Amino acid sequence: MSDLSGVGLGLRHRHFQEFISDKPDVPWLEIHTENFFSQDSTAAKYLAKIRQDYPVSAHCVGLSLGSAANACPVRAQHVQNIKATIDWLQPSLVSDHLSWSASDKGHYLPDLLPIPYTEEAFNVVVKNINQVQDVLQRQILIENPSSYLSYLNSPIPEWEFLSMLVKKTGCALLLDVNNIYVSAHNHGFDAQMYLENIPRAAVQEIHLAGYSIDNIEGVDVYIDTHGHEVYDGVWQLYEKAIERFGAIPTLIEWDTDVPELAILLDEKRKAEAIITGVKNRDKVTISQAKNKQRV
Repeated sequence: MSDLSGVGLGLRHRHFQEFISDKPDVPWLEIHTENFFSQDSTAAKYLAKIRQDYPVSAHCVGLSLGSAANACPVRAQHVQNIKATIDWLQPSLVSDHLSWSASDKGHYLPDLLPIPYTEEAFNVVVKNINQVQDVLQRQILIENPSSYLSYLNSPIPEWEFLSMLVKKTGCALLLDVNNIYVSAHNHGFDAQMYLENIPRAAVQEIHLAGYSIDNIEGVDVYIDTHGHEVYDGVWQLYEKAIERFGAIPTLIEWDTDVPELAILLDEKRKAEAIITGVKNRDKVTISQAKNKQRV
C-alpha cells in the first residue's frame, strides 16, 4: 500500500503558482506523467518545487497496455520515458488505463481506445503489464475505462477482466467511479453490482470526475470529459465504494475547462464529508454490535 491518504487533487498548470506560494491544505497531488518527460522544462521545475511539500501520484496515459503490437518502437521508448520520469519524481503510485493507443506499424494514437474482453486480449494485457512492472521495478495500478460502444465479441465482464489481471500480474486497481457510472448508463449494467465484484484488497486509488451528456439520435450518451463538477449519482456511487473498500485515497480529477482552485477544493470537501459519514456510521454499527453482545 502507498503512503497516500485522504482526498487529493489533479495538479494542473494554472494552479502551479498557488501550490508553491499558498500551499493549500491538500494531502496529495496527481500529475499526468507524460507532461513532465523533460526535467529541464518549466513545468518540471515547478513540479520539483511542489514535490517538496506534497506527495505525488503519477498517472500515465500512453503505456498502451492493451496493444498487441509486439515490436512498436514508439511504445518501447514511451515505457523508458515513464521510467526516467518516475525515477526522479519517486511518486507514491503509478497508474495507467486499460486501453490501447500504439499500433504494430509504429503509429501512436492520442486516445485511450477500448479493448475487447476476450482471453486473447487478456493474455496481451498480462504480458504488457508484466513487462512494464519489470521495467519500472514496481507495481502499477490499472484504471477501469469509460466506454460508449461494445465489441460484438467481448464475453468477459469488465469487472471480472480486471479481477483476473490483479490475480495474474500482481497489479492493483485505480477505480474510477465516474467511469463506472458513465459506462453503466451507456451499456445498461448495474454500477453497484460492478463494485461488489471487484476484490476489496485490489483497490489502491479512486478517481472522481464530471461527465457531459451528448444526445445521439435521441439517446443520451454520457461522455467522460472531466470538465464538470461531480454529479449526484456519482457521489452516491462513491459512497457505496467507500462502504465497500474503505477510505481509499481519492482524487478529484478535472482536465478540461479547468476552474479556479477554490472550486476543486469544494469538491474535495464533499468527498471528505462522504468518507467521514461512512466512518461515523461504521463506528455506530460497531458500538451497537458490542452493546448487543453485552446484553
